[in-house]
Amino acid sequence: MENTLPPPFTALTPDAILDAVESLGLRASGSLLALNSYENRVYQIGIDDAPPLIAKFYRPQRWSDAAILEEHAFSLALAEREIPAVPPLLSQGQTLHHHGGFRFALFERRGGRVPELDRADTLQWIGRFLGRIHALGRTEVYQHRPVLDLQSFGREPAAFILAGDWLPPELAPVYRGVVEQALDGVARCFERAGNVAALRLHGDCHVGNLLWTDAGPHFVDFDDSRSGPAVQDLWMLLSGEREEQSRQLAEVLAGYEDFCDFDLRELSLVEALRTLRLIHYSAWLARRWHDPAFPAAFPWFGSSRYWEEQILGLREQIALMDEPPLWSN
Repeated sequence: MENTLPPPFTALTPDAILDAVESLGLRASGSLLALNSYENRVYQIGIDDAPPLIAKFYRPQRWSDAAILEEHAFSLALAEREIPAVPPLLSQGQTLHHHGGFRFALFERRGGRVPELDRADTLQWIGRFLGRIHALGRTEVYQHRPVLDLQSFGREPAAFILAGDWLPPELAPVYRGVVEQALDGVARCFERAGNVAALRLHGDCHVGNLLWTDAGPHFVDFDDSRSGPAVQDLWMLLSGEREEQSRQLAEVLAGYEDFCDFDLRELSLVEALRTLRLIHYSAWLARRWHDPAFPAAFPWFGSSRYWEEQILGLREQIALMDEPPLWSN
């Protein structure tokens, strides 16, 4: 589908990146390494006589300054309580900076490896820190960031896809019918769960944003942080058959509930949230298609095979959403 929006990062040249960092009084060595990021642009920057820093340049027009600063405040508050989040660095009294038409933040470079989620002690350790994150997350609410719900993550993204010509013509009516059935299933899951609390979340707690060292886990990239049910930060840790997911969940909650109570009604939302992620992901790709990084990284998007797999995945989710939750309340 033709998109008339200009590419968002065309002006973010290597010189512009280094100039932005040096505008804060730092001396860049000239070393510049692009890191794996599509929503924003993230670089490792060499600094003279100091360890390298990570610079994140925010996608224009995605978040307001107020929304970015809310996320910064949350991750800073976590770090102050020795909860292993990686917050932005204060420079010249600010965490969010403007230069050359871009907004950016600096972070310490923090490495790590993928956690071994097949180990009970690892899952419990992660659970303890997620419990601490959520214990703080429920003390305030976001004022400038959206809520993860059926409308924002399901109905609106589905409408965006269906309003364009992203789907092959022969698959468009099939996808429309399946996605409407899936959204009805999500609505029933939320009805079964009842009035569960929304709190400040990491929001995108997959293994790529959860790094492991000998000192345990640390959580990076709170860019998708928003308000929502606590189980959103738990379900992406679960994989395999139902019995295996139940075991994994038990280990995570064994650690989690040392610091934060978990409402078991939210288990009715696990497959609903998985369904919403499928729908939202397709719309995310479509909305970013004017960014040259996306056609290069996701050349299969829009193919018949891609949409056939989405239809199949949604049909599987429709069936799963009708099954009982992993544990009965």
